[in-house]
Amino acid sequence: MNEPLPRVVTLMDGVTLERTPAHLHVELSPPRTVLSSAVLNGGLTEASRLLNLAVPQRCETGEPPEETLSRYCADRDWHGTCVGMMTAATMDSLRIVRTTEQGVDLVVLVTCGLSNPCCAGDRAEHRLMADRPTERGTINTIVLTSAILTEAALVESLMIATEGKSAALQQAGVTSPVSGRPATGTGTDAVAVVGGCGPQKVSWAGKHVLFGEIVGRSVLEAVGAATVSTVAAVDAAVDAAMDGLARERADSRRA
Repeated sequence: MNEPLPRVVTLMDGVTLERTPAHLHVELSPPRTVLSSAVLNGGLTEASRLLNLAVPQRCETGEPPEETLSRYCADRDWHGTCVGMMTAATMDSLRIVRTTEQGVDLVVLVTCGLSNPCCAGDRAEHRLMADRPTERGTINTIVLTSAILTEAALVESLMIATEGKSAALQQAGVTSPVSGRPATGTGTDAVAVVGGCGPQKVSWAGKHVLFGEIVGRSVLEAVGAATVSTVAAVDAAVDAAMDGLARERADSRRA
């Protein structure tokens, strides 16, 4: 979605999105089942909201990210379980893809930063099994549906969403600076799949069924659009920096 969004929009029945320069806040009423890799309340949980919080590229406070996210929610009187993510990407990178098929709503939200692209299997910088990464480039993906999803369908949807993200990066020609191979994500991506309240129920979400097709296609489209926007912004910043350097050199020669 390229046109400006209102501050608050309804994504589907019982699901609203608030967008500010500091965060994306998805409110779920009633609470819904969420499977995610989020730093706050990741795994399988019942959640009242999701938060995608913008943070600096390097955070020097020393506060654990889950505490930062919990405090952010408390400061805003957001009650109930929150599934929380962080990103150094701008909220302007948000892309939304919405689909309704056979009475089932499906919405994908993506924010995209590409400062640390990697390929699965690249050598990791942090060499201890319990290490926590500090990099914050991050492609954050949220998949929401009105359909009730079985636990297996939640897992399968998360898998398909990840494949769609990787396919979009490969189509955009993004490569890993570590190995030179096509990037499959960044080193700090997060993904969440949010089941709905029905009445439709989805038990299968792989590539051979329509639900899986729509999840994959929607994530591919959203990440693809966000990637193009992010790469263009980086190119513009580099061009501006080069122009500034050229002007400084010209000024120094004249002086």
